[in-house]
Amino acid sequence: MVHEDDDRARTEQRTDRDVENEINRRIFETSLDLILVVGRQGDFIRVSPSVRQILGYTPEELVGCNGVDFVHPTDIENTRTEMRLGRRGREMRNFDCRYVHKNGSAVPLSWTGVWSEAEQQHFYIGRDMTEREAAEARIRHAQRLEAVGQLTGGIAHDFNNLLGVIIGSLDLLTETDGLARSHQELVDVALNAALRGSKLTKQLLAFARRQSLDPEEFDVNERVAQTLDLLRRTLGERVVVSTVLSPELAPAFADASQFDSALVNLAINARDAMPSGGRLVIETANQQLDDGYASSNVDVTPGRYVMLAVTDTGTGMPPEVAARAFEPFFTTKEAGGGSGLGLSMIYGYAKQSRGHIKIYSEPGRGTTVRLYLPAAGGDSARHQQDEPARLSSTMGGERILLVEDDEGMRTIALRQLHSLGYQVVEAENAEAALRILRGDQKIDLLFSDVVMPGDMTGDELSRVAVALRPDLKTLLTSGFASGAAQNGTQSEDFRTLLSKPYRLVDLARRLREILEG
Repeated sequence: MVHEDDDRARTEQRTDRDVENEINRRIFETSLDLILVVGRQGDFIRVSPSVRQILGYTPEELVGCNGVDFVHPTDIENTRTEMRLGRRGREMRNFDCRYVHKNGSAVPLSWTGVWSEAEQQHFYIGRDMTEREAAEARIRHAQRLEAVGQLTGGIAHDFNNLLGVIIGSLDLLTETDGLARSHQELVDVALNAALRGSKLTKQLLAFARRQSLDPEEFDVNERVAQTLDLLRRTLGERVVVSTVLSPELAPAFADASQFDSALVNLAINARDAMPSGGRLVIETANQQLDDGYASSNVDVTPGRYVMLAVTDTGTGMPPEVAARAFEPFFTTKEAGGGSGLGLSMIYGYAKQSRGHIKIYSEPGRGTTVRLYLPAAGGDSARHQQDEPARLSSTMGGERILLVEDDEGMRTIALRQLHSLGYQVVEAENAEAALRILRGDQKIDLLFSDVVMPGDMTGDELSRVAVALRPDLKTLLTSGFASGAAQNGTQSEDFRTLLSKPYRLVDLARRLREILEG
């Protein structure tokens, strides 16, 4: 009887261990975080499948290798120190370090690790902090602009008072009898300078969101049409202006006269970016900015907006310049080429109108500036709740080749496609995509960015891909407005262009239209 009880106990223990091992296996295989089992000398013993998503490697490529080959060079010593402290103290360690992605970029990871003396192994769980750090950077940028706005507004207010005294005094001098002509000329020069100073402070107040606005319901298409003749005269013959206006555009609710000024300012900025001439495309559309977009743009309230996009084929801006474009007095123009307040004024107008403004630029290819104004008759804080229901009818299971050079955008697109049920193969440029397409892997659709580094753009890749695989479907995406095929390209590929930023529901619908069409 005793033996039977012992056998039963051993069987139950084995069952419990089997259950525990199965749970651990499932956690290891399905974790979104990176799980590593590492030996005393830093050799990888086990690597979770999530490494593909986080670092671009397969687990087999890392197992047997040493961590020193993958940890960012400047973080190696700190990582070694944490490993030593973990072994000595026998306690859980929390630390940050960067690993190097297969494409060469640095991936920030937040680690929790523990040392097992019995197994002589480190167990680590690392969370990818890329999106969090990017969000924190956006918050810091928004806070900096807010602080600059408050400082600028305060200075402009006080300066206006000083100018009021100067202008008032000069006006009184002008009315004085018997003022010598030479003195009158000096008064006129001083008065004109003071009036220019007053205009400058109004621009500063616009950036600080302290200008006086008169919001009303108005037709954006109508205001664009009324401004076109003025724009063509102002921009000159070397700039070809075209429009892509939505026929079903909702009315906007904002200050209409300030909208006219914003449009002219955007067009002049675009002209200055095209010293040898080029194309300027003005586009309008209805836009629904959802929670996903608002989560990555801290100043946005989800809701319905009317969008104005102004796209040029000019010199473009690198990311570090575009990030500062809205700061007052920041300009890349030569001395005397501008005050650096044009975009600052539009930024203030957008914010004071409870709207949004976004820049997308590629050096050497051009720039798109999108101005979002609240749609009239709608609560900008309210957004559609039936999106999941609509998405349920646009799910798919096909395999998509995703081509995107921007790592952050590629990560988001990958998650979106997975959430829609698609199988995804990634490529970071056209060359990598062509290697995949020349293989025997089944691909149903090519989803590619238009502007990429290297010798081949997305639309060129699309044409080569279809030549290799005639049944292949294609969808292109770009941060440029959809009405602006860059540098004069008039390609059939742009008929299916999906403009960034796009909503998940728009991506889902467009994919089904193309795959089923």
